[in-house]
Amino acid sequence: MKIQTLTIYPVQEVLTKITKEVLNLFKVEIVGGRALADYAQLSVVYRRLPDDAAGRVRAGVRLYAFRRDGTQEIYEEEGGGAADEREMAAFHRILKLGLYHIFRRHFGMPQAPWGILHGVRPTKIVHRWIAGGLDEAAIIERLQRDYACSREKAELIVPMAFRQLPFLRTSSEKTVSIYVGIPFCLTRCLYCSFPANILPGEEQLRVFMAVFRKDLAAAREAVRRYGFAVQNIYVGGGTPTSLPDKFFAEMLHLVYNAFYGPACGEFTVEAGRPDSMSAAKIETMRALGVTRVSVNPQSMQEKTLVRIGRRHTPAQVVEMFRALRAAGIPHINMDLILGLPGETAADVEDTMRQVVALAPDDITLHALALKRGSRLKLMMEEQHVELPDDAETRRMSETALRYVRAAGMRPYYLYRQGYMSGDLENIGCCRPGAEGMYNIQIMEEHQTILGIGGAATTKVVDFHRQRMKSAFNAKDLTTYLRDIDHYIEKRALLLEEAYGE
Repeated sequence: MKIQTLTIYPVQEVLTKITKEVLNLFKVEIVGGRALADYAQLSVVYRRLPDDAAGRVRAGVRLYAFRRDGTQEIYEEEGGGAADEREMAAFHRILKLGLYHIFRRHFGMPQAPWGILHGVRPTKIVHRWIAGGLDEAAIIERLQRDYACSREKAELIVPMAFRQLPFLRTSSEKTVSIYVGIPFCLTRCLYCSFPANILPGEEQLRVFMAVFRKDLAAAREAVRRYGFAVQNIYVGGGTPTSLPDKFFAEMLHLVYNAFYGPACGEFTVEAGRPDSMSAAKIETMRALGVTRVSVNPQSMQEKTLVRIGRRHTPAQVVEMFRALRAAGIPHINMDLILGLPGETAADVEDTMRQVVALAPDDITLHALALKRGSRLKLMMEEQHVELPDDAETRRMSETALRYVRAAGMRPYYLYRQGYMSGDLENIGCCRPGAEGMYNIQIMEEHQTILGIGGAATTKVVDFHRQRMKSAFNAKDLTTYLRDIDHYIEKRALLLEEAYGE
């Protein structure tokens, strides 16, 4: 659907955001005055209505659709909030749901699998309702009614949230996780928008390690000062194993000596790709008790690996996986991306067949998120690179989930991003007993996480004020190295606010 112009009243940032989220969901394009369009103008008017007899919020949305021939159509939806919703949250949800229903009912748009659940962590809503006493059936029904979520997606995340409860209960106010950001990669993948730098030379790496030591020492002191118990350590990036062997060993020993202790049940390293791996790194991880390694082929199709800028083959992925197994690494995770350029559901089926044959403990299925800053986004705009359409990407997801379920795996964590292929999700599936505790904790934002290193994020949960605040280390490496004292101070201030006496 194409429109020439769009107006929104009242003019508020949050209402503009709501409107554009719905338009993006249905791929409604604003093409300007000179291009052919279905409508000359859409005007969206949002209204607060009198509360109902029980004092619950009511609101309405009215849409004026002006055709190019001068005729006009008017559509309207109204709705009410729930007793357990905060006032403004209810108001905004009702407006978004009303606009969604107008496009579905009057413009014939297809149902979006997640309805208006646009946020990164849809399971957080489910956990709030669980805490309020709702059972599984009631929550599934409410997701469909209040968020227009499909039954399929509701039945995916609700049982998952209930399965997460025992893991979330292992954490107390003083239980934390450590995230270590190593912001380097050997090459930059075509789709990547993450803050990573091509691996520099030894001199620059030594500068990074000096700053990293300072960052880590401050975090270690915070753990001591507040009496934190470190439950999980996660070394990510970038690609941490892109570091040369001696720097990798130095980094991992520093992390181990600072944070590994009796409470630590999970020690994860993202190994990423086989061209970054070596026997020395595997031995370092084995010797330091790493419990979980991520092997991320993204695809087992050689043509795709070449296309996205990977310098390895599927056979090398298999070799790396088997070397980690032989070293006795307890859990191996494999990440795959659905919706990569040039791929079909048949390609994904072949990839799944190869991956499942290796018997990994955990498979994470990512839907391609086309982000600003990625080379793929630029190529699509300049060179008309084709991606699989939404229908094909959903077939990929159905195929992949069929394989993981046949392998005895169940979904255990999920998150969403903007601009995801097929309006899908990123979903982690594992065999029973192989759940990644860090993955659950960070997605549900149930635990304080101390971020160390380039582009790392600290998330401090203030249990007394019932809120969470974040501090971000610079994504730009030069800024991080220059301003490390500033980032250490920001992290310290958040911790003092939440945990100081």
